Amino acid sequence: MRIEARLLPSSRAGCHTGTRERDSFWKMPNRRFADGEVVMGRWPGSVLYYEVQVTSYDDVSHLYTVKYKDGTELALKESDIRSQSAFKHRKSQSSSSSPSRRSSSRSRSRSPGRPAKGRRRSSSQSREHKDDKKKTISETSLAPLSLKPSENNTRRYNGEPDSTEKNDTSFVISEQKLKPDLEIARVLEQYSLRPRKEEKKKEEIYSEKKIFETKKVIEKASLKTIEKAPSKTKELEFGGRIGTFTLIFFLPATVLYLLLMCKQDDPSLMNFPPPLPALESLWEARVFGVFLLWFFLQALFYLLPIGKVVEGLPLSNGRKLQYRINGFYAFVLTAAAIGTLLYFQFELHYLYDHFLQFAVSAAAFSMVLSIYLYIRSLKAPEEELAPGGNSGYFVYDFFTGHELNPRIGSFDLKYFCELRPGLIGWVVINLAMLLAEMKIHNQSMPSLSMILVNSFQLLYVVDALWNEEAVLTTMDITHDGFGFMLAFGDLVWVPFVYSLQAFYLVGHPTAISWPVAAAITVLNGIGYYIFRSANSQKNSFRRNPADPKLAYLKSIPTATGKGLLVTGWWGFVRHPNYLGDIIMALAWSLPCGFNHILPYFYVIYFICLLVHREARDEHHCKQKYGLAWERYCQRVPYRIFPYIY
Repeated sequence: MRIEARLLPSSRAGCHTGTRERDSFWKMPNRRFADGEVVMGRWPGSVLYYEVQVTSYDDVSHLYTVKYKDGTELALKESDIRSQSAFKHRKSQSSSSSPSRRSSSRSRSRSPGRPAKGRRRSSSQSREHKDDKKKTISETSLAPLSLKPSENNTRRYNGEPDSTEKNDTSFVISEQKLKPDLEIARVLEQYSLRPRKEEKKKEEIYSEKKIFETKKVIEKASLKTIEKAPSKTKELEFGGRIGTFTLIFFLPATVLYLLLMCKQDDPSLMNFPPPLPALESLWEARVFGVFLLWFFLQALFYLLPIGKVVEGLPLSNGRKLQYRINGFYAFVLTAAAIGTLLYFQFELHYLYDHFLQFAVSAAAFSMVLSIYLYIRSLKAPEEELAPGGNSGYFVYDFFTGHELNPRIGSFDLKYFCELRPGLIGWVVINLAMLLAEMKIHNQSMPSLSMILVNSFQLLYVVDALWNEEAVLTTMDITHDGFGFMLAFGDLVWVPFVYSLQAFYLVGHPTAISWPVAAAITVLNGIGYYIFRSANSQKNSFRRNPADPKLAYLKSIPTATGKGLLVTGWWGFVRHPNYLGDIIMALAWSLPCGFNHILPYFYVIYFICLLVHREARDEHHCKQKYGLAWERYCQRVPYRIFPYIY
């Protein structure tokens, strides 16, 4: 959904300007294997080794990222890796053992892509049944499938690289002492884990199908899900340090430029630059006080003990934060408060008269908040830092956000700002523009264009608040830290740029006919239908892939335990929700006519945002899913626009 990364075209996608740091064997004395070295890696959960290539090494977690021949990438401990020479030497020694011993010690675990072989019984296995001291293995350890950090996606994959949703986790079934008899029988029946005993080792056996269903096993067993601790950010986005430094000044200047252009009688691009106001006219203490009152009123609504409490996705330490889902209730309470003010003749068009000053106040507040967030992040534990904002460079981490989930007690600052003050404020600003239009032009009713813009955007905001829980799986929450990018985006960019069409119509009224209004309404309805049905299909598949209602959907299994949908909306294009978003954005701008391109800034910006985000998703998914992603792209060739892109 659009509010997931509302700030920049590069917030989700694009080529990385930073390069992956590679250290040679000689520069790292504590590291045994070098990047690019071909070694033998143990497949998790088995005793079989396969030829892999070392791609990187994490100095914090001391894990090697290796790549198997089928494209699967896993993170292995050094103890799970052997050099080829040592492995061959060990193999030659074992050749002297008897055939029966070799037969009994043959593992049935497989690497991805190997077909299953029949089970054989050896003479040594029959002798084991005569052992009076044999034991049943009651502690099961399923090694994690650790992958490189990516955007956010800890649930079953749905065809949208997440966007989305994308915070990779490593699934671990910790050693648990299961109750005898019933518990062992239940686990063995569900997961096809059969007890074995050997003189020196205990091993777990599971098929490739069970590898793909690792997520199911975890959910059924109600065991912990733990993700890899965040390491240093190596791939810098947004142009790296220079790019982020520039954006800190460029973004406020862009908002100021757009608002000044809308105030002009002729908002043509040829009239550049617009007349700059006096600096003292941009600031008023009373306006800043009203903004603070609005911010803390929404904070009060957030703290009210109404609405359900849900758990977010697992953090690097295995802990799950709790979130209260009451955004829709906050919207209803806000509507009641605004209605009360209007009943007592409060002049809401005051917001229009001081719109530029409100934007400056919000920008100043977001800057102060960003400074506070960075200072407090310096004392945050390593596991609480954001995967994408832990580069070690001040400017970059300040912009992208250094701490993942900054909280004051139970008050989650990032989650609160994501949907409350800016998104609800967007609706209030639109209403203020509607009232200002009626007053300035002496109208008893708002124009048809203004009604359409208010209605379309109100529907979008209510939909976001009604489905508030879905934001917990977005990249903003799972991957991006809370820094200047999100603070400015939530508090300034969303309310003051997304309301540009309504602000434009106050000074430049546009008359449209009823047939044109009906056609625009149909277009917005199509976009909303695609957007909502695609997201609903995705969320339903994530919650319960075995739901009979989703039996018509087909998916491609991956080694991560997630499935890539290849039918339904996600078999139509890879990002159907992006397509619906863009169609709605166009419908929001059409009521403003075609006299100027300024009202279409949002459409142009948003297409760049989603195309850039999609490109970044493509980059991460190729690394994450390997051959499965290539198969998915062959089945679904179009990314956003069918038969075009």
